[in-house]
Amino acid sequence: MSAQPANTAPDVVNIEIDGKPTQIRKGAMIIEAADNIGIAIPRFCYHRKLPIAANCRMCLVDVEMGGRPMPKPQPACATPVADGMKVTTRSEKALKFQRDVMEFLLINHPLDCPICDQGGECELQDVALGYGRSVSRYVERKRTIADENLGSLVATEMTRCIQCTRCVRFTSEIAGTYELGGMSRGENLQIGTYIGKTLETELSGNIIDVCPVGALTNKPFQFKARAWELIAKPSVAYHDALGSNLWLHTRRGEVLRTVPRDNEAINECWLSDRDRYSHEGLYAADRVHAPEVKRNGQWQKTTWDDALAVAAEALKSVPGDALGVLVHPATTNEEGDLLMRLAQGLGSAHVDHRLRQLDFADGVVAQAFGMPVSEVDKAKAVLLVGSDLRYEMPLLNHRVHQAVKKGAKVYAVNPAEFHFNYKIEGEAVVPPHYLVDSLLVLAKTAIEAGATRPEFIREEALANLQVTDKSREAVDALKSGQSVVILGEAAVTHPQASWLRAIARFIAQAAGAAYNELPTGANAVGLAKVGVLPGQSGLNAQAMLTQPRKAYVLYGLELPHDFADGTVVTQALNGAQQVIAFSAFAGPALREVAHVLLPIGLLPEIEGTLVNADGHAQRVEAGAKAPAEARAGWRVLRALGGLMKVPGFEFDDMAGLRDGIVERTSATSQQLIERKPTQGLSRLATWPIYRSDAVLRRAGALQAHPLNRAPAVRVNAAEAQRQGLAIGDQVRLANVVLPLAIDATVPDGAVWIEAAHDQTAMLPPYGAAITLSKA
Repeated sequence: MSAQPANTAPDVVNIEIDGKPTQIRKGAMIIEAADNIGIAIPRFCYHRKLPIAANCRMCLVDVEMGGRPMPKPQPACATPVADGMKVTTRSEKALKFQRDVMEFLLINHPLDCPICDQGGECELQDVALGYGRSVSRYVERKRTIADENLGSLVATEMTRCIQCTRCVRFTSEIAGTYELGGMSRGENLQIGTYIGKTLETELSGNIIDVCPVGALTNKPFQFKARAWELIAKPSVAYHDALGSNLWLHTRRGEVLRTVPRDNEAINECWLSDRDRYSHEGLYAADRVHAPEVKRNGQWQKTTWDDALAVAAEALKSVPGDALGVLVHPATTNEEGDLLMRLAQGLGSAHVDHRLRQLDFADGVVAQAFGMPVSEVDKAKAVLLVGSDLRYEMPLLNHRVHQAVKKGAKVYAVNPAEFHFNYKIEGEAVVPPHYLVDSLLVLAKTAIEAGATRPEFIREEALANLQVTDKSREAVDALKSGQSVVILGEAAVTHPQASWLRAIARFIAQAAGAAYNELPTGANAVGLAKVGVLPGQSGLNAQAMLTQPRKAYVLYGLELPHDFADGTVVTQALNGAQQVIAFSAFAGPALREVAHVLLPIGLLPEIEGTLVNADGHAQRVEAGAKAPAEARAGWRVLRALGGLMKVPGFEFDDMAGLRDGIVERTSATSQQLIERKPTQGLSRLATWPIYRSDAVLRRAGALQAHPLNRAPAVRVNAAEAQRQGLAIGDQVRLANVVLPLAIDATVPDGAVWIEAAHDQTAMLPPYGAAITLSKA
């Protein structure tokens, strides 16, 4: 028997560029092969992350196939490689065509480099230096185009536009919002929104990065500095647990601009607007510049020695068991470990960072993703549970969007019809008090398909639930291979989160899918690892407030916005004998309850370690200077612990601190919270994308963005009618009056009132029964 010939077709082809032989994958374009071996080909429209357009023709090169040259130069960005191909990038013919294209591009381009923000880091400038003429042969008047107002984040100067369409392709293919397009043809082609609207995508700042000229620039940064004045410092984003890599562009220690730093495993080359523009909040008017002590009811600025002495005396004045320590979930590992050393040295087991959590029954803390972020765009099926993913973690949502473009199916169980930038194959939208039952439908579907029913799901709980064709389709899709269940913030902060977590994990296990739970806070995974959690007899964050302590240490918090229940925290702190606040900002609510204010630096201003959602520890160095007398938090804690002679504070520097850090394990349980029926309306409380922490709430450009909606009572039209309300009405709930907004995305039985606004922070928490009345 003769052997069958094997398929030996190679996955790579051999080509030669400027005399250099190289191998490249089949289907690649010439420009990609040239980039791989360090041969520069000029380009404007090509971008490695965007679809090919071949608009600008700047990348024309000479190509020879089978010993025969092609009659005309070919665009390197749109010409696939072929075995035996020979490419010349700098032949006389190629250079002539490149120079001609450059000349055509500059016919209408304004000569305004001295005032252009892109001057000094402009691709057009760079290429013109190598391929442009010193004097233009064209003397006719240049074409001008009226600018378009794209909102508070992106400035436009469309006369500079060279119609490369990178921004158009970004909004359609990456952001998935189709907000920009080309209008007219030929010389009259213009890029814009056509109807003059502002950009609403949460990734809009990336069009600044992809624009090769100064047509799209950073509006808050406009005219503040030139590129050569800035120093780039590597850092990490701290507004969600993705930990996007970025560069801080500083001048004399002040952050003036933030741009993405490439990391394919985390944020690729993109950055969310939340991370790009938040630096404005660093310099808010209520930033604390010096230590302050409250004496006789009046705040007085004082020295560090005095403030620390007062803080030490205050902490010594109460028993250890009467002390509670509340920590912001973006606190670094180093600061978190020192807070644990301080609490243990003072005899307190009451420490927690889970400020927005309502259900602590299962004792679960943030853990690393089951499916790494870099693999989510390869998923075949995704189940979103209680997740407005687009605004909770924008660049993880981007990965899901890319997966959908490759054929992935997405299903959702949500308390509102959240706006996604991709198709949802099936979505159950129910009020918060029905969210558990809605997810149990999928669990019942999995059990009917052969999964073993877990003990915590009783048969009577499933008896009245109806399995649907969509639920079967969803479970079958999750079983199809590489799939993931994502538990979002609207589930993690739900009053029955332990049920949602247990059911979601069961569905993932039954379907063979990965389980990804979004950490609530930039360093929630890291703080869980270093044990910033209640001890064996300690109280969790909610219990510390419902069972008030005599003294509190508050670290990096803003009251009452950062808490699940603003009323409870305000009452507890108002009744405390001593409140020591380590804080960068001091709003009226904090000044009302605190006795000592110790100003600390924010992440761009300090060194520390954050652990992202993948469990990857990322160390950052200080990129900017903390204002005036503010100090890095770990230095303040070291000074306080040393003054109080607490064990564990004998180190001298960051290296010594890190040597003493130990991982602490936390106890979990299989308990589930008691499910209580809710009558009438229940509140859906989500944290808005630009109000999730104190820095964002002070970033002016983000606060002016359309996604930062004004606080309102949102119900659907039918529910409004049942409540006797109409458009234009003012609605009273608790002691607050808010406008009514008719919102078709809200299900019957739910009232959507976003958290973290000054007017809403003190309202009943997520899931609470709500009574509406006309004001």
